Amino acid sequence: MKDIILYTDGACSGNPGIGGYGYVLMYKDKIKEFSGAEPMTTNNRMELTAVIKGLNQIKEPCNVTIYTDSAYTMNAFDQGWIDKWQLSGWKTANNKPVKNDDLWQELLAAIARHNSIKWVKVKGHADNVYNNRCDKLATGEIEKYRLNHSTISQ
Repeated sequence: MKDIILYTDGACSGNPGIGGYGYVLMYKDKIKEFSGAEPMTTNNRMELTAVIKGLNQIKEPCNVTIYTDSAYTMNAFDQGWIDKWQLSGWKTANNKPVKNDDLWQELLAAIARHNSIKWVKVKGHADNVYNNRCDKLATGEIEKYRLNHSTISQ
């Protein structure tokens, strides 16, 4: 079984606003980078999208270690929120609909395709080179989107 490392990050300019995500996949000595943007989204949606896209990029079941700076993503698994949401029909403890349930369900499907998932929380905007690279990929996508969709006044 292959051991894959996945670093992820999401960003948003405005919340909601233009969003970007980036992820880095590592297997042995191979490193691949990916990124994308969405025109109107939130930071949390971009954090989740980065993980989903990264897991879906892996073509076979693997052992995956996911590094993220997203407390939102980590807490759902570390604090058991995801299990409670599923049992309650995607309702919060206050009986309100879970935000981003579409992406949470997509993430669960992506996780299910792999042998094992290990979550590691990293400090954002600190000294982790791959987390910083994911941040640059995500924010770079926001800038690219702005440039490609700006209008020039005459």
